[in-house]
Amino acid sequence: MSAALEGLRREFGGDIVEPGGTDYESARRSVLVSGSPAYVLRPKAVGDVSAGVRFAAASRLALAVRGGGHGFAGFGTNDGGVVIDLGGLADVEVFDGERHIVRIGGGASWGAVADALAPYGLAISSGDTRSVGVGGLTLTGGMGWKVRKYGLALDSVVAAEVVTAGGAVVRASAEENPELFWAIRGGGGNFGIVTAFEFAAHKTTDVYFGKVSFPAAAAGAVLQGWADYLRTAPEELTSIVNFANPFAGGPEAPVEIQVAFDGDDPAAAARAIDPIRALGTVIGDDVARLPYADILVEGLTPPPGMRLVTRGAFVDRESVAEVLRILAEVGASPRSPLISVRGVGGAVARVPADATAYAHRQAELMIVTTTGGPEAVVEAAGPALEAIWARLAPHVSGAYANFLASATEQDVAAIYPPATYQRLAALKRQYDPENLFAGNHNVRPQ
Repeated sequence: MSAALEGLRREFGGDIVEPGGTDYESARRSVLVSGSPAYVLRPKAVGDVSAGVRFAAASRLALAVRGGGHGFAGFGTNDGGVVIDLGGLADVEVFDGERHIVRIGGGASWGAVADALAPYGLAISSGDTRSVGVGGLTLTGGMGWKVRKYGLALDSVVAAEVVTAGGAVVRASAEENPELFWAIRGGGGNFGIVTAFEFAAHKTTDVYFGKVSFPAAAAGAVLQGWADYLRTAPEELTSIVNFANPFAGGPEAPVEIQVAFDGDDPAAAARAIDPIRALGTVIGDDVARLPYADILVEGLTPPPGMRLVTRGAFVDRESVAEVLRILAEVGASPRSPLISVRGVGGAVARVPADATAYAHRQAELMIVTTTGGPEAVVEAAGPALEAIWARLAPHVSGAYANFLASATEQDVAAIYPPATYQRLAALKRQYDPENLFAGNHNVRPQ
């Protein structure tokens, strides 16, 4: 046994899962990717995380950090390395009722957070899936059903507890280690492991949520009308369009406009949503008043052998019309991927581009394509998908890390504009000069 492993067994108070162990088969997998790590560490306290980080560094083993494990690029596991699974650090505590400050463990899921805050009448702008982890979503953005009114999940973070590459535990906030605080709000897991977040929650009510559906043939007109309307729609309204769903008819699948109106006034909700209903012939409408916690969906776990490939980009105002024209045309073809278009703007755009490491503040829309199936099917779809994105390339920019299934240098360059990347790289040299935290959309120390 190596000295590093002896030290780990002495210092680590959680569970150490190794190949052949009882829980290894489940512990080695993230939600979307299967790996074969040498050690899966399940800490019970922040000191265990520090011990795990020191062990990975001393052993020179690749390190993966798992929150919810939903990352499309599979960062929550690896082969032959160390996985630190934060699932045991998942407490949710409202500790400042006057300011609605909530402390959330780095391994918590957004569904658990929503459920815990509901009795207080509080919520946090988060993602749209219950089982997605707080950490992974927040560190790189956080787009969900309150994004236009309250911004990204990371915009509500007021402080974080971070374990650095040396195993030290530091606090990052506007007053303490402010440059690190800037970096973790958009810079992903490049600078340490966040074992706890402090969020400023907001008072919430029930919301009006559901989808309004239109015939596939109306996609072009509906998309353009929807995007035009969002420019003047109240910020309480957040909306996503999904169409060309291969599992619902492909090019014949309905155009589904999902809406979330953040408020419980039926008249105000109707005023916000009725212009969407007026975009064409409505063939389905299931919008209803629901508790906010109930609108988060359960996460998808693909069966063995199935693979999901996502790719996305941002669209500025001047390119909206052309991008939507292309997408409507693509969606009408028999080999189209699932296409999603998310409205952004609102509170997201009011934050200066350099205030956080998430820099894509002025985009009006975010587009995402998703291809799924057995490996052979996904591979066969690759050339057509590349052709779609080649058509879109002149009209889109950037990328949202949470919807990327790859982690190439080109991906990293799309996520972080040059000025943002340079600032992150300088900080990386300070906090992680050996690039221990490389299992992400990696910023290399410079």
